[in-house]
Amino acid sequence: MSDRKYLTKRQRAVLDDLLDGKLDEQAILDKHKVKADKLARWLVEGPFAEQFDERLKSARHQCELILARYAPLAAAKLVRLTESEKEETARKACLDIISHELVRSRENKEVQTQREQLEPAPAGLQLSDETHSKILAILADETAEA
Repeated sequence: MSDRKYLTKRQRAVLDDLLDGKLDEQAILDKHKVKADKLARWLVEGPFAEQFDERLKSARHQCELILARYAPLAAAKLVRLTESEKEETARKACLDIISHELVRSRENKEVQTQREQLEPAPAGLQLSDETHSKILAILADETAEA
């Protein structure tokens, strides 16, 4: 692999066309006279791969911003559809709202579980083996006396 830290003009043009979305991959390969195996190598190593990943991240962030910007409007329209005179439209809108809430609830539980796994238990809840044994012995004595 080369120690080169920059993209060639050809690589930059290929990258621009890949992310532009106007041409399919084969058309881009033909246009820039690049073989598929060379593009495959570019996509996994070196400055091309780094730049490709950065541009994909940027595109995803732009998408998330657009969705976040229009989510309140979409939610309001969906809620209005629950009052539609067409029963099927109202039913589907209700189901969409319910399923969205179920997915969010599931995601929130997964995030909470992940947090609990990553965060150590509070110091007051961490008991040594010796303390466990003492507690069990006390409980056993109380059970025997009862």
